[in-house]
Amino acid sequence: MTSMHLKSSLFHIFSREAEDQGGLLSGKDPTVFNPKDPLRLWIIQVGIIVGMAQLLSLLLKKLRQPKVIAEVIGGIILGPTAMGRIPGFTQHIFPAISIPYLSLVANIGLVLFLFLVGLEIDIQSIRKNARQSITISLGGILLPFGIGAGMSKAIYEKFVVPVTPGTSFGHFMLFTCVAYSITAFPVLCRILTELKLLDTTVGICVLSAGVGNDIVGWTLLALSVALVNAGSGLTALYILLCCIGWTIFLLFPVKKLLYILARRTGSIESGPTMFFMTVSMLVVFGSAFFTDAIGVHAIFGGFLAGLIIPRENGLAIALTEKLEDMVTIIFLPLYFTLSGLSTNLGLLDTGLIWGYTIGIIATAWFGKFFGASIAARFAGFKSREAATIGTLMSCKGLVELIVLNVGLDAGILSQRVFSMFVLEALTLTFFTTPVVVSIYPPNRRVRITSGPAKSALSPPDTAVMSETTLESGPGLMSKPSTDKSESLSSEDHAASDRYKEVERRNHFMVVLDKIEHLSGIMMITQLIRPGPRYVPPAAGATNPRSLEQVTSTIMEEDIASRPMDPQNDDTLHTSFGQEVTSPAYTAKPPAPPQFLSALRLIELSDRTSAVMKSTILASSSSIDPLLGIFRTFAELNGMKVNRSGVAVRSLEDWSESVVEYAEDRSEEIPGGSGQLVFVNWIPPAAIVQPPTPPAGVVVPGGTPTPNIPNPFEGLFKSSDTSAGAGAESTEKTSSSSNVHSYFARSLFNKAHDVDVALVIPPLISSSFSQPSNSIGGISEKPLIFFPFIGGPDDRSALEFVGQICSNGRSVKARVIRIIREEADGAGSGEGGDEHQDTIASVFAAQGLTVGSTMYGAPGTATRLQSQTADNMIWEKYTNLTKSAPLSNSITLSTLHTSTPLRSIISQLDTLQHSLSGSLEQILIVLGRSRRMAVESHHSELKHLLEEYSYGSGSGNASVAQEVRKTVGDVASSVLLSRSGAGMVVIQAGSSGGE
Repeated sequence: MTSMHLKSSLFHIFSREAEDQGGLLSGKDPTVFNPKDPLRLWIIQVGIIVGMAQLLSLLLKKLRQPKVIAEVIGGIILGPTAMGRIPGFTQHIFPAISIPYLSLVANIGLVLFLFLVGLEIDIQSIRKNARQSITISLGGILLPFGIGAGMSKAIYEKFVVPVTPGTSFGHFMLFTCVAYSITAFPVLCRILTELKLLDTTVGICVLSAGVGNDIVGWTLLALSVALVNAGSGLTALYILLCCIGWTIFLLFPVKKLLYILARRTGSIESGPTMFFMTVSMLVVFGSAFFTDAIGVHAIFGGFLAGLIIPRENGLAIALTEKLEDMVTIIFLPLYFTLSGLSTNLGLLDTGLIWGYTIGIIATAWFGKFFGASIAARFAGFKSREAATIGTLMSCKGLVELIVLNVGLDAGILSQRVFSMFVLEALTLTFFTTPVVVSIYPPNRRVRITSGPAKSALSPPDTAVMSETTLESGPGLMSKPSTDKSESLSSEDHAASDRYKEVERRNHFMVVLDKIEHLSGIMMITQLIRPGPRYVPPAAGATNPRSLEQVTSTIMEEDIASRPMDPQNDDTLHTSFGQEVTSPAYTAKPPAPPQFLSALRLIELSDRTSAVMKSTILASSSSIDPLLGIFRTFAELNGMKVNRSGVAVRSLEDWSESVVEYAEDRSEEIPGGSGQLVFVNWIPPAAIVQPPTPPAGVVVPGGTPTPNIPNPFEGLFKSSDTSAGAGAESTEKTSSSSNVHSYFARSLFNKAHDVDVALVIPPLISSSFSQPSNSIGGISEKPLIFFPFIGGPDDRSALEFVGQICSNGRSVKARVIRIIREEADGAGSGEGGDEHQDTIASVFAAQGLTVGSTMYGAPGTATRLQSQTADNMIWEKYTNLTKSAPLSNSITLSTLHTSTPLRSIISQLDTLQHSLSGSLEQILIVLGRSRRMAVESHHSELKHLLEEYSYGSGSGNASVAQEVRKTVGDVASSVLLSRSGAGMVVIQAGSSGGE
């Protein structure tokens, strides 16, 4: 019998049919829920939820709305309000039996999200603004709490008692009060960042008040849940005491242990290690388990765990970066979609219900707005700022939605009341951004910035100077000479006036965004630093006096009227802190005051870590490493960065940030002729070798092209070019450069009141020797090559070249005026006095002023005006170069040609070959000439591109046109020549280049 039973069992085992795994291929519906294998439907649900959230986020981003709005609206659309009305949709996609699985994953993500919220909260921000933040936080809690208590009675009797009569009014009132008084701190951070308010007095105070409000709100929520879960008041007291004890345990011993662990594992110095991440996750879920086990929601445990992670050296930010993407992309949309699935706006089907809903929205806004606004007025803010603070504090967002979901799960809120409050939270959050923009525009904002250094901006003070002669020795004072023969003669003063005719900018601003862009900025900063001012020779002298002789002459004019201090050393300090040695005493002639500012740009993304970084950097730019490197470089070169700042913005707003910063700072500088903003730009594929020109094509200039990396290779290479090993790297470089090109073009378009210079660093090549004292591949004293074609940009560039050459640092320049004429030689020349008189008469008839820069539509009058301005500035520098200091620095010449771009390339090629055996290098200065250019070079550039196989038939022709729009036709042709030299492309502002 036993044998027969065994045979039957074995037959049953081997003959049993395997479970069907064919799925869709076997004709089964993939949306059918299988409790043993819920993954298939879960993936479908996640795909639909995330796709809907991302689609709505893209649409609402145009309205500057936070992403949580899109996620909740997406859930409402997928729920019974909209798509749930489609027959079979909810049964197939979101069947009731699958919701617990979706809810489990969503709640795991919610715990992690509250952990990130805890990481985002910085208690130090409350301590820095304790009085104001505590006042506003209490005002934004107490008044809404009282109004919520009053409204809860009517809502309870009308909508709760008829549905769930067993619900305690005390519990319902507490949840209603919490929902009224809560502020969405995570959403508030993103709104402040989006509206560029983080570095304003309002933004800093609201951020601090939001931290306090958030902590109080979560505490009240924990108390509410404890009361609901407790069977009696004594049990609720026990739960509350356990929660307080757990909080103290985490905030002190566990926090200290985590700090020690972070130090021992090197997580503070090098970022969180795998072991530290493991321990942190165990602490998060262990804390969530404990708070849930004692009767408080698990999210409170995750929030507490986030508060105890060490903040030193950005550890909390690094930890956030490792978790935020999965939480924000997958987990949060799941949770808020569940909120939407529980929201049925169809239940708001009567006028009375809508009246209560509007009443909830109005009273919730009234309580938060007036409570925070009155508190802000009491704290010392003006009416407009107080109203802005009240509007920002009324933002609800995802925090209230979490509170509402907890109340719904606890059975305190009915689905109708839940839907009413969800609509209230969405409405208040949606209107926060547009209301703030309308009542607090950028011109009304007060930003937190330190004042400029007094020494850099104030007039020169009377210096206490001492002199030491070679005979008397140190410390022995010799009587200053008052012989007028030693003073500057009338010829000397005339030469000094001639020196002053060089238009000088006294305010320079550098823009830093990447470490690889730093070399070009350093290169140009070295060139603009002022040197000893030139002083002409004495009357009757055949040779210019030495710097030491000149120093004595200058200082002796003033030294008699100044007190002397015999205790000083043998150094003479001017008001600008510069020193020079002379045989009579130590001194250095004063240089013109110079104001140097720096702006660090950081891309702002949707990530929480980016917002955390922005809140830290907005309050202090001293911790930014890139600014620290540049400040150190400036100090080593005898300069001072008078002002520095950090702008954390999206790429689309970078240009606007630069213009705002430049315009704000330009008003602080006394005197001067305007501001010049330096922005570094690296051409695409700068390290890729150039393609071989097609057979029979001669390189412009008539000489073989040197083997130098071509910056246009990544843009202009032929489609049939084979991909090498570095193709992937080249593609990444080109993509990055294209993004930066968009920023540069946007800056050129928006910079109307300041001049902008695009700095293109030189490309290092073995074809040309590199000097040992080079920075970024360029020597400290390069030879400047500037082809002057005409227009406001070229005039501004000429003034820039003149200022560099007159700085007293032995920088030389070769300036060639390019005059275009027809191929038969019948083109116009420079234009003499008769031609200028004719143009002047045309201006008089048109009512125009000679010399003004115009950016209007190019016409006959504006063209003639621009040409006259070109002739005037050329004549000015022709006269200036006839005498020192520019006579030894700038060489002027004129070239008539029918092909300006080819001639420029040829001249540059000849100049480079003449310097091939020396250490001297070339820096090319060009005008961008995209606006009010005298001549159009589009046709000639097109032919050059075709000769290099970069024309309209190539695959990269459209990208080539984008680069041409960035730097202009002339600069594009020079880049095409693959010279490898550094370049500065200048565009004049509306008041520049005159």
